[in-house]
Amino acid sequence: MDMKAHITRIARQAQGACPALAALNSRKKNQTLESMARALGQQGRMILKENALDLKEAEKAGQSKAFLDRLRLTDGTLEDMARGLEEVAQLPDPVGEVTGMWLRPNGLQVGRRRIPLGVIGFIYESRPNVTVDAAGLCLKSGNAVILKGGSEALRSNLALTKVLQEVLKEEGIPLGAVQLIPTAEREATTELLKLEEYIDVVIPRGGESLIRAVTAQARMPVLKHYKGVCHIFVDKGADPSMAYRICLNAKVQRPGVCNAMETLLVHQEIAQTFLPEMVKRFRKAGVEIRGCPQTLKIVGTGKGLLAAREEDWTEEYLDLILAVRVVKGMPEAIAHIQKYGSRHTEAILTKDYDRAHEFVNTVDSSVVLVNASTRFNDGNQLGLGAEIGISTSKLHAFGPMGLNELTTTKFFVFGQGQVRT
Repeated sequence: MDMKAHITRIARQAQGACPALAALNSRKKNQTLESMARALGQQGRMILKENALDLKEAEKAGQSKAFLDRLRLTDGTLEDMARGLEEVAQLPDPVGEVTGMWLRPNGLQVGRRRIPLGVIGFIYESRPNVTVDAAGLCLKSGNAVILKGGSEALRSNLALTKVLQEVLKEEGIPLGAVQLIPTAEREATTELLKLEEYIDVVIPRGGESLIRAVTAQARMPVLKHYKGVCHIFVDKGADPSMAYRICLNAKVQRPGVCNAMETLLVHQEIAQTFLPEMVKRFRKAGVEIRGCPQTLKIVGTGKGLLAAREEDWTEEYLDLILAVRVVKGMPEAIAHIQKYGSRHTEAILTKDYDRAHEFVNTVDSSVVLVNASTRFNDGNQLGLGAEIGISTSKLHAFGPMGLNELTTTKFFVFGQGQVRT
């Protein structure tokens, strides 16, 4: 079977599964999710064995530590994946929820209710745990999902999908509900993106080049999970000890993820006292600083202290590298974010209530935080259970995409014989 025919068959199976998925009751969906969680634990040894082969290939290819961190599965990550499925099972089922009802003057009762999006094409890189997150969220929201992971995680993704499909079979749910394209060839992605008659929406999750390629080729709507050029602005009067802790966490706790801080903006009135200690802590953690001229004037130059170039302000490093800029005040900080940011995650550290609200109201990003780490822009951390991605475009969702964001609404109307005149 040629590639086009193979991908088309997968898409047809997904579309064919949609009516059965939309009709599943909450009890059945939750039962299936809980069975999937148990199966991950039972099949953990097999999954980790396949992941180890992926890691070996990635190491041989000279991939970075941050890349390997995103790729690696452990007993702990398997437990987290299982726990994520269990948490999704505990969340309210959005399908069928009536979001509004009103009575028209002519007696018509008009309402809106949530329905699944349909078939979701999910294209992603590196992180095999996302396979399970996406499958669980799509099942609970009544959607069929076609997974297309990267070549670096093919063995891991095949193993995980095999486990999930075994549960679907046991539960009597069509296998078309969760499918993985079992090849790393780019031609498969190209063919997938042509199938607008079967696929309702595509969600790409990965690097900037992947997002741009999918957006350029797709014939169906694309929900973009664009790069995370995330900022923290340390305002004048910010609590220093809190700021040191939050900034270090945002950059160092897990630098290879999209909600890690990539640029630190510091108010000039506190830069002389704040930056030397902050940079000292960053350097102790192995962070390379790329600073503006005023930053380097304050902290000096040398190993791990480089002059920032224009391209550093738009860079998603996904590594222990941080751009630092001293700004005159909040207007300049916001202007910098508007010019260089990716509408992903921004934070302000301040004691001033009014300035905090001005920042929240003005900054146009999917999540804006006050006195908290950017690392909290995560579906699980925000109470969504899990997420299929963080949308940086406003249609049809903005921010972490949980269950509600994987549904749309349709109108329904009850009449008593009315006709339009």
